[in-house]
Amino acid sequence: MTTSSTATDGSTHSSGERVVVWSPDYLDYRWGPTHPMNPTRLDLTMALADGLGLLDGVETVRPEPAGDADLFRIHTPGYIDAVKRAGSAPADTAEPDTAHGLGTEDNPIFPRMHEASAILAGGTLAAARELAAGRARRAVSIGGGMHHAMADWAAGFCVYNDAAIAISWLLDNGFDRIAYVDVDAHHGDGVQHAFLGDPRVLTISIHQHPATLWPNTGWSSEVGAGAGEGTAVNVPVLPGTVDSLWLRAFHAIVPGAVAAFRPQILVSQCGADSHREDPLADLSLTVDGQRASYLAMRDLADRYCEGRWLAVGGGGYGLVRVVPRAWSHLIAAALDREIEPGTAVPDEWRERVAAMAPGVDLPTTMGEDGEVSYLPWDGPGGTPETGVASLDRALVRIDSAIIATRRACFPLLGLDPEDPRD
Repeated sequence: MTTSSTATDGSTHSSGERVVVWSPDYLDYRWGPTHPMNPTRLDLTMALADGLGLLDGVETVRPEPAGDADLFRIHTPGYIDAVKRAGSAPADTAEPDTAHGLGTEDNPIFPRMHEASAILAGGTLAAARELAAGRARRAVSIGGGMHHAMADWAAGFCVYNDAAIAISWLLDNGFDRIAYVDVDAHHGDGVQHAFLGDPRVLTISIHQHPATLWPNTGWSSEVGAGAGEGTAVNVPVLPGTVDSLWLRAFHAIVPGAVAAFRPQILVSQCGADSHREDPLADLSLTVDGQRASYLAMRDLADRYCEGRWLAVGGGGYGLVRVVPRAWSHLIAAALDREIEPGTAVPDEWRERVAAMAPGVDLPTTMGEDGEVSYLPWDGPGGTPETGVASLDRALVRIDSAIIATRRACFPLLGLDPEDPRD
C-alpha cells in the first residue's frame, strides 16, 4: 500500500479514479475497552485488505479533521462545544451531559472525543471532495458511517454525522440530487432527519424492523415531509431475514427508487451488523449477502451516477470474524478488485489475529457459502409456491414489507407500486 500526503480543502494527493481514505487516527475513536464499537475492527480490516493485495499500488488519501465550519452544517454550536468540553476533561472526571447524549451507556465520554470524531467526519468529507473535484469516481472510507448522530446530541455510538455533513457539503459544491442508501441493520435515522424536508436528497434505509430494534424508527410510512415528501424510503425487515430474502427486498425497492430520483452521486452506508453473528442485531445475512449488496450499490452508481460512489462503514460488532471480511469486500468493490468468496484468508492475517484473540474460531475463506440468488419480486400476490412451508411464510413476510414500502413512497416518486417493472 502507498500512503498519500494529507488531504486538505481543494488539494489532491490521490491518483486514478478510485481512492481509499484512511488515517491511523481513526483508531482513536475508542469508547472504552468493553464498548462494542471497538476500532480494532478497522485495523483488522485494513490489515486483511492489505494481506489480500487489495491495496497494492493504491495511493490512499489521509484526511484532515473536519473543521467547525463543516460540522456546523449539521450540528449546533452548543453541541460541538459540549463534545469539546467533555473530551478535554481529565480522565474519569467528565460529568455526563445527558442533554447532548454524552456520558450515557451507549455514548460514554472518552478523552479527545471531539478530535477522534472530527477525523472520521473529515475522512468522509475528503472522499466527497475527491468525487466533487473529478479526481475520483469511487471513494471509500470505512471509518465513516456514524448515521445516528443528531444535530445536538450523540446517539447510537455516533458523535458527528459524517455522511450528513458530506452530503451537505456536496449540495454546496456542484450537486443537487444525491441518493443515500443505508444497509446497516439499524435505521439511518440521523441522515434521514437531516434531510427530511429536502427534495434534493433521497434517503433509503433497509433495516431490521423498528418494532424489534433501536432506534425504533424507519417505518415504511416515513416518507419525508413538505417539499421532501417521497424522498425518504424505508424498508423494515423482520429478524431472521436471510440473504436471499433481504436481496429480494433490496432489489424490489432500491433500484426503482434510485432510477426515478436520477441522482448525480450515490452515498452508501455499509454497516455490517446485518450479519447473522452480530451481537447487537437479529438479521441473518452472511458475508456473501453483504458483498452482494455492495456490488449492487456500485452497479447503481455506475448505471445512474456516472460511477460516482462514496461508501462508508457504520455498525458491525463482529470485530474479528465478520467486519474485516465484509469491509474488505467493500474496499474490493470500490477498487474493482473483487475478491471471490472462496478466496482463502491469508495465513499472516490469521496468525496475527490468533495472537490477539486466542480461542476465536477464525474464518478460513472470504465467504460463508451464503445463498445470494433471490427470487425477484413479481407484484402483489406473486409469491411463488416453493413447497417449503417455512420459506413460504418468510416470503409472505418479506413481500408484505416490500408492498408496504412501495405503496407508501412509490406514487410520490411517480412509480406504480403494483408494477414489478418499476
